[in-house]
Amino acid sequence: MLKNPKYVYGDEDLCLPAHLNFGSFMLNNLWMNKDKVTLINGSTHETLTCGEIAQEAMNLAISLKNIGFKRGEVVAICSENRREFWGTVIGIVCAGGVVTTINPGYSKDELIHVLNISKPKYIFCSPNTYNMCENTLKSMNIVSKIILYGDVSNKENNLSYSNLAKTNGKDVGMIDFEEFEVVEVNGQTDTVFILYSSGTTGLPKGVMLTHLNVLVSCCLEPTMQSDKINLTITPWYHTMGLIGTLRGLSKAVKVVFLPKFEIESYLNTIERYKINLLVVVPPVLVALCKYQSNHDVSSVNVIYSGAAPLHGDTIKDVHKRFPKLESVLQGYGMTEVTLAVARDVQSKAHLAKPGGVGFIVKNAVIKVVDINTREPLGPNQPGEICAKGVIIMKGYVGKSKEDDFDEEGFFKTGDIGYYDENKYFFIVDRLKELIKYKAYQVPPMELEAVLLQHPAVRDAGVVGLPDASAGEVPLAFVVLQPNANATEKELQQFVADRLSNPKQLRGGVRFVEEIPKNPSGKILRKRLREMIKTTKSKL
Repeated sequence: MLKNPKYVYGDEDLCLPAHLNFGSFMLNNLWMNKDKVTLINGSTHETLTCGEIAQEAMNLAISLKNIGFKRGEVVAICSENRREFWGTVIGIVCAGGVVTTINPGYSKDELIHVLNISKPKYIFCSPNTYNMCENTLKSMNIVSKIILYGDVSNKENNLSYSNLAKTNGKDVGMIDFEEFEVVEVNGQTDTVFILYSSGTTGLPKGVMLTHLNVLVSCCLEPTMQSDKINLTITPWYHTMGLIGTLRGLSKAVKVVFLPKFEIESYLNTIERYKINLLVVVPPVLVALCKYQSNHDVSSVNVIYSGAAPLHGDTIKDVHKRFPKLESVLQGYGMTEVTLAVARDVQSKAHLAKPGGVGFIVKNAVIKVVDINTREPLGPNQPGEICAKGVIIMKGYVGKSKEDDFDEEGFFKTGDIGYYDENKYFFIVDRLKELIKYKAYQVPPMELEAVLLQHPAVRDAGVVGLPDASAGEVPLAFVVLQPNANATEKELQQFVADRLSNPKQLRGGVRFVEEIPKNPSGKILRKRLREMIKTTKSKL
C-alpha cells in the first residue's frame, strides 16, 4: 500500500520496554533515581524524592493485595494535588489495577455519573474531598472500601493511606525493591487509566487508556526538562496534569507544584525557586500579562502552553512579561489521544510558529478532512482533524467505536484545524462550537483572542446567539480588569476594526464576573449558552 500524500505521518523510531507494563516502567525509572528530589510543594515547601514515591507505591501494592484487591479492578482517586497522589497511582498500577481520577469539584450528580461509568471498588480521598462527598460515596453500592489521606482518627470504618503505604498494612517494614514484582499485564490491550473527557458539550465519557498508550506518551520528548526547574498548577486528576507529570516523574525532573492558581502565590513561587519552565493554560498567561507587579521572573526561559491555542499578540505580551524568555511552546491534544498528538518540542523550538500547535508526534498519523464530504484535504485547508496510532485510546467505556472512529480507524477529534506546507499544525476551533452566521462559519476562539488584546478585558468567551435571519450572531461574555471600564459599543468597535464582517459582535457584549471553564482552562460554552437566558449586561 502507498501512503496517502494528504496524510501527515509521524516518525516511528521510539524505544519502549518489551514488557509493555507501565507499572514496571515507572517503578524502575523512579528507583534508578531514588535519591533525587522530584516534587516540591510550592505552598508548604515539602519535598518528595523518586525513591519515596517508589517505596510507597510498592508498599501500597502489597497492602492492596492483602485486603483482597485483584488484577483488573478499578480504583478511584478523588483528591486535590498532594504528596500521596503519586504513590497511590503507581501502587495501583503495580498491583495490576485500573486507575480512575475524579475531579473533587464535581457536583453530586456528576460524581454519581462518573462512578457509574468506571465502577471503582476502592476509592482514595483527601480529607477535604471526603467531607464533601461522604454521603454520596456511602449511598452507592459500587465502592466497598474508602482509603483516606491524612489523619483518619475520626473517620470510622475507613482505611488509612499512611498505614497501607508506609508499612504495607502489617507493620512489617518497607518492601525491598529487589524482591518486589509488579503484576503481569497485557500492555497492548489492558486498560491502565479510565479518565473523563472534558464534557464541554455534554456529560463526560469514560476514556480507556492502555499501558501501551501511556508508555508511548512517556517515551516521547518530554515537556518538562531535566535541566530546568519546572512549575505546574494543572490538577493531577486531569489528563494534562496526570500524564504530563507522569512523563516528568519517569525522567526524574524537578517539578514544583501548587494546589491551585493564585497569582501572587504563583509569582512568589517563580521568584523563590528560580523557576525556568512554566506549564500553563492560556488564561493563566493572559492573567500574568495583565497583572502589574515587581516580582523577579527573569529565571523563566521556556513556557509550555496547552488546552487552547495562544494568539500571536498574546505571545508578544508574554515575551514582554518575561524578559529572558526564549521559547513559547504549544501543543494540541485531548484525553482520547493520551495528552498530545501534535506539539512543539524544545529541540525544534526555533520552528515554532505564532498561533500554531507544533508537529505531529511519533507513531501517529493525522488527516484533515472536509466536514461535509469527509475527503482528505491538503495544506492550508481547514477541516476536521482525525488521528490514529498507538497513542489513541482503546475506546469509551460502554460505547461502540463506530460513532467515534471512521472506516480507516481514525479517531474523529471534532476539532477544526489545518497544517501548512511544512506540516506544522494550527487549530481553528471545535467543530460543534463554530458559530453559523449566514453561510459563514465563525470560530469563537478568534474573537476571544482579539477581545483579550483590549487593555480593559481580563477574560472573554464567545458563543452564537440564535437569530431569525442569520441563524446565529456572535455574542461575547466579558470579564473586565479590576477598576477598568469599557462599554459594549467600545468593545464591538474594537473587534470590528480587527476582524472581517461576519465576525462582528452583532449579538452584543454582556459583562460578567467569571467565564466558566473546565480544569484545563477550556471555556464551557454550554454554560455560556445557558447564561444567555439569564444574564444581562451590567453596563
